[in-house]
Amino acid sequence: MATRKFEIICEIEPATRPDVMHVRHQIGVLSKVVSAYLIPDNHIGRATVSSIAVAHEVRLMGGRSIACINARDRNVLGFRRDLLTAAAYGVNEFLFVYGDRPETGARSDDLTVKAMIREAREFAKQTKRDESIRLGLATGLRSLPAWKHSADFLLAQVTYSTDELLRWRSSVTFDGPIYAGVMVLPSSTMARKLSGDVPQLAVPESIIGRLEKGNEAGVDIACDLIKEIYESEAFDGVHLIPVTRYREMAARLEVLLSSST
Repeated sequence: MATRKFEIICEIEPATRPDVMHVRHQIGVLSKVVSAYLIPDNHIGRATVSSIAVAHEVRLMGGRSIACINARDRNVLGFRRDLLTAAAYGVNEFLFVYGDRPETGARSDDLTVKAMIREAREFAKQTKRDESIRLGLATGLRSLPAWKHSADFLLAQVTYSTDELLRWRSSVTFDGPIYAGVMVLPSSTMARKLSGDVPQLAVPESIIGRLEKGNEAGVDIACDLIKEIYESEAFDGVHLIPVTRYREMAARLEVLLSSST
């Protein structure tokens, strides 16, 4: 890998108990290879420690944080509360998402991602923080709605094919950075479950076959994909979802990135 700016935004496993030690451990392990940490919000419909609170923890450890906020669990007043809390903690980067289906109960339909962008921009003006706040959105590998151009950066949907990513990237014009989604599949069992639960993230049988030969194949597949994305020069970095393999990915990425110096 030749030397040039290429960011790795790593999604960490959020805390589902009132203890952030596991979060701190992930940050410590990944600190040499990660540009920023994405903090999920009520991950996969389960309650977690506030993404804003965890983003503050990341800042205290010297890392750059991006707090994810989902529309599913909030009304407008609740979102304004979160913006105030973030301002008090000095959290300036956000990813706004629609939110996964909750495990129990109904989702709130009082807030949309489009409204979150509008509210956050207005809040930034009122608090004179326009220059410091960065807002990101997730996008599938399809045409980009006009309103998403108001974002500062985009995280593209996870895929397992560089060719598919490049076809999509060539069809999209966007002024800010775009990060390609890369997931580390820990096992063939998890890959099959993901394919059944989330059709748009269906894992090709060829990759499931590699995983069945050994679970370490998931790390190999992710590293190969990151290298191909880097060499394509089509993206500004990757949004890495290491799942449980953050230690292995940290070690492999350190070797991969050291080859650029």
